[in-house]
Amino acid sequence: MPTAAKLFASIAFALVAFFASEVFKPLLPEGTNAGMLTPVNTFVGLLCGWMVMGRLAGKGYYAAAGSGVRTVAVILFYVLVIWAGIEMVERSTQMHYEGPTAALVGMMDLVAEYFRLMISDPQVPIVLLAGGVLAAFLAEWADERWA
Repeated sequence: MPTAAKLFASIAFALVAFFASEVFKPLLPEGTNAGMLTPVNTFVGLLCGWMVMGRLAGKGYYAAAGSGVRTVAVILFYVLVIWAGIEMVERSTQMHYEGPTAALVGMMDLVAEYFRLMISDPQVPIVLLAGGVLAAFLAEWADERWA
């Protein structure tokens, strides 16, 4: 059921994902095509804000901070799996892997590589954590105001 907390959480976490994507782009290797990075990540943030944080709102600001970090972790998980999966499929079409198991192992290696790249600059984790907590506070405020 739609609520104000879900609406505010979805918009706020979409913005967190947007800004984190924009901060992450300069960390990518030279020549990397990052055309769909921001729109896809923003959409994942929107969905996770609605489905994860929107459901957890209404338990107080202290719990909201933890829920915001949890929501950011869910967004990060799905974003890393999506982009590693896309890269794995591209490499698979070039016969880079010997079989499906090797492709899945390669995909997990890509997830780890993207995560290491993300934490190589402290700006991305700061945007994710601070933005996640602020977005959660906004969802909590909306729940208190219109619930």
